[in-house]
Order: sequence, then C-alpha cells, then structure tokens
Amino acid sequence: MALKVGQKAPDFKVNDQDGNQVSLSSLKGKKVVLYFYPKDQTPGCTTEACNLRDNYKLLQKKGYEVLGVSTDSEKSHQKFIEKQKLPFQLLADVDKIIHSKYGTWVEKSMYGRKYMGTARVTFVIDEKGLIEEIIEKVDTKNHADQILNPGVPSKPVKVKSPKKSSPAKTTAKKLATKKASKKKAIKKATKKKR
Repeated sequence: MALKVGQKAPDFKVNDQDGNQVSLSSLKGKKVVLYFYPKDQTPGCTTEACNLRDNYKLLQKKGYEVLGVSTDSEKSHQKFIEKQKLPFQLLADVDKIIHSKYGTWVEKSMYGRKYMGTARVTFVIDEKGLIEEIIEKVDTKNHADQILNPGVPSKPVKVKSPKKSSPAKTTAKKLATKKASKKKAIKKATKKKR
C-alpha cells in the first residue's frame, strides 16, 4: 500500500548516527522532513544533503526537523556528517524497517541490471503526524526550496559568467583604442594651432 498525503505517517524506532534511538512519535508537535536517500558520500546524495545543510537554519525557522534515512551504518553516517558538516540526524535503517513502512525500498534498474535500493523520496510530516507532502521528484540541488515552497517548481539560480574574449581580440581592442585616442589628440592639437 502506497502512502498518500493526508494519511498518518507510520511511526518507527531506529538508531541515529550516534546510536541514539529516534522515533517519529517523539517528534509529535514538530514538522518533520523525512528524506530518504540511496547512499552516503555519493554525488547526488551529497548534493541533496548539502542543500539541506545550507538551508537548515531557514528550515528550522519554519519549524522543520530534518531527518535523513538510508540503509548505511551508524559509522558511515558519522563519517558523512563529519565530512559534510551536516547539522541534522541521519537514521541508520540497516534492517530497512522505515523503508518497508514508507515503501521506499524498491526495485531499480541501471544499465539493464535490476536491483533493490532506496528510492529518493521526501515525506513532509505535519505537527499532528500526518503526511503533508510527498516529494517524489527530488531536485537535489534545490531540495530545501521544494520543501519550503510546495507545488512551485524550483528555479535553479543561473550565474552569468563574464564574457571571455581571446587574448588576440583583447590586444586588438587595446590597439584600436590607442589609435583612436592618438587621432583625437592630433585633431585637438591641429585645431589649437589654427
């Protein structure tokens, strides 16, 4: 059975990166971002975690508690947190307890090979423990924006790079500018003599 918006979020008890038991019911009264990701230290997962890290204060200001979930070990999570300076808990769902309750342990396919793995999905859970939103198309670079602005397509920031010109073009421009300056100076000098 797939979970739907408006349903009660399934409770769970699992250890975080430090071996402390975390349960959803202990967070009642808080909004929870429960984000599932495939693997610590991989490019997409690191991008997503760092986007949440960089926007963590804003998420907290809006009342959200962030919990990352993967099947990695506590030790793996500790290394990931340390390396990326993540300010939130990562849950070590090595026995796939949360994955089975949330339907995020799925069959995947890569290069024609089928295997089981974690679906990249985020559940936003309200203060009453109800699923407020399910984000299935996660934009790893702009995930915090997806959480804070539900239903609005995320807009990546485009940074305009300065136009690069070749050294030959730059030299030609400088010479043309010098010639034009010399011509003006000659015209002024000629006018003054008259």
